[in-house]
Amino acid sequence: MEQQLADARSVLGIAVRALHRTPATAGIPLAEGCYVVSDAYHLPWIPYFQQRHMAHSFLAEADGTDDVSVVDGYHNETPWGSARPGLWTLPAQVFRAAVPSPALVAELEPAAEGPGAAAAALDLAGPEAVDAYVDAYARHPDRTAALSQLTLETWFLARSRRLHAAFRARFGPSPDTAVDAHLQAWGALTEQTYLAVRRVERGRTEPPALLPRLREQLHADGVVFGSAPAAGELAGSPGARGAELRGTVAGVAAAVLGTAAEPLLNGQLLSEVPRFSSFRIVEIVERLEEELHFEFDADDLVPENLHDIDAICAIVRRSLNAEPALAHLEEA
Repeated sequence: MEQQLADARSVLGIAVRALHRTPATAGIPLAEGCYVVSDAYHLPWIPYFQQRHMAHSFLAEADGTDDVSVVDGYHNETPWGSARPGLWTLPAQVFRAAVPSPALVAELEPAAEGPGAAAAALDLAGPEAVDAYVDAYARHPDRTAALSQLTLETWFLARSRRLHAAFRARFGPSPDTAVDAHLQAWGALTEQTYLAVRRVERGRTEPPALLPRLREQLHADGVVFGSAPAAGELAGSPGARGAELRGTVAGVAAAVLGTAAEPLLNGQLLSEVPRFSSFRIVEIVERLEEELHFEFDADDLVPENLHDIDAICAIVRRSLNAEPALAHLEEA
């Protein structure tokens, strides 16, 4: 956090007048507003409320009455709902209950020198550090804990790369198709990681391709963002046979996504449906396993196989355990 605040001064022209941990919520200086880092578990305006402990930051300011205005810019999908940027007004008593001490508080002010010149910084780990990072996850004995932490970290890694690419597109080199493909691969990796932890939590097999794919993405960062050509595209999937299976898969996906099955049967990608997210992928997979009485092969559970109906049908058919499911459909 201290490094981020230091960067805010040089890049944004925002200086820290005081940085401290409050012994009690009443000690947070709200009169002029401040930047607060507290435990998301206690914050009622975000989906992590009473669900997960994690550091979460926001702006808070007294609004001249007995209320506190909270500005929170967080944007993310969570297992408990969507987090979106917004402004919330809370009674002071509710705010004090929501921010138990100690909280890290930064009192901010404009820096005398103003914001620095716009520049795209790139500080990537070297190959040895990348390998050590991935190997640590591979060796960790508690697979649920490891994958749960990796789910959060891959989301942060993917977001940082999207932001860097967006900055470059506006202030730096012309947009690059290799960068676009790389960002899509990072997005697919975040989905795959979340899918992996959910399956391990349910006692299912951990997809073996996850960590090699993470290693490949991290090693590719330097190549792609260094403007070198990036190779490889997502492979297509053959169409599935059998109207019954397609109808079942489309029906399950449509029910989960809250949409009609017909567009999905006609080629609409699941990712084009507004309610689509990593969490909905997991729900579709779990419902299909329950309805078709089989288990997906762990090697097939990669995002590019789970974004359209025919691709899902194809991996159902080639799964080692798919025959009972297909027999069940034929009997029906």
